[in-house]
Amino acid sequence: MRSAGTEKIETERLLLRKFSFSDSCDMLEYWVGDENIQLSYGEPVYSTEGEVNELLDKYISSYSSKDYYRWAVIEKKSGHCIGQIAFFLVDCKNHFAEIEYCIGSAFQRCGYATEATNAVIRFGFEKAELHKIQICHRSNNLPSKRVIEKCGFTYEGALRDYFFIDGKYYDRLYYSILRDEYYKNMRRNNNADT
Repeated sequence: MRSAGTEKIETERLLLRKFSFSDSCDMLEYWVGDENIQLSYGEPVYSTEGEVNELLDKYISSYSSKDYYRWAVIEKKSGHCIGQIAFFLVDCKNHFAEIEYCIGSAFQRCGYATEATNAVIRFGFEKAELHKIQICHRSNNLPSKRVIEKCGFTYEGALRDYFFIDGKYYDRLYYSILRDEYYKNMRRNNNADT
């Protein structure tokens, strides 16, 4: 594994970059202030720009570590910060990381989560030289399940009744991609294009 840090990543419709304090208004408007987004993401709801700036201070100060990976998801067309994606769990000893992401409600069902996740997978294997990338979702979060499947992850198993929300238990479902699988799929896709 190579400690690469949060580098800028560009896709067809998105720019993934480090957060800046100028993102606070978009964050509050599009996702961190949205109860539905934050609860499905498992994060607190923020109601003031001051609270968001405290969160941003935490993100921005962490960029000094080369093992910290958190990107603001910027829609190129509008220039808005529409969500985030990160390797929130990085295990340098065992060469794996776990992805988390969220996209604001107004920008969902546009393929942005899939586009950002594929870009971070590519970065993880090609730049950070990870051996394994994992991801999970709550059993009731079917949109995340669809994103994970589109990105080619393999289902590993469930931590049963992991979450207790509004009087109900939900499983935590885990998936992963191994480095060899990623490169094998790349070769297969390249051969299909020629």
